[in-house]
Amino acid sequence: MIKNMTKKTSITKTVAKRKKAVKKTSKPSPVSRYIEAVGRRKTAVARVRITEATKTNFVINDKDLHSYFPTDELRSIVRDALSKSKVSTKFNVSGLVKGGGIHAQAQAMRHGIARALVSHDKEIRGKIKKLGFLKRDPRVKERKKPGLKKARKAAQWSKR
Repeated sequence: MIKNMTKKTSITKTVAKRKKAVKKTSKPSPVSRYIEAVGRRKTAVARVRITEATKTNFVINDKDLHSYFPTDELRSIVRDALSKSKVSTKFNVSGLVKGGGIHAQAQAMRHGIARALVSHDKEIRGKIKKLGFLKRDPRVKERKKPGLKKARKAAQWSKR
């Protein structure tokens, strides 16, 4: 019976040592702190991470903003949440985008950036919400119904 008691105490001691070791090593470094958010539009999903930086930089699917979104319109859609919220700090924005078309992907990135900005600073929520960047745009292409040419387009009706 005495042997069992010493085994239990030695086990608890080793468990306590391991917990201390885990606590020491599990502190996150201040450099790698980021805020993550998910943005959606139609079938496009964007996982966005923002980190504070000295200069605003965008990386989407391991490409820079200009090479991933070829037109100025798409680039301005992605930048909208940062520029129109008038946040004083600069951010590195990185995103993984899947699904949908390129326009929906740009809007999903904007949605994700807006959500991340709100979790970074609660005071800008009102501004971003007024602009409509926090709401997921629910419009999706309607499905085709049987017997019709498209979702609602029917064959031309003739009397005779």
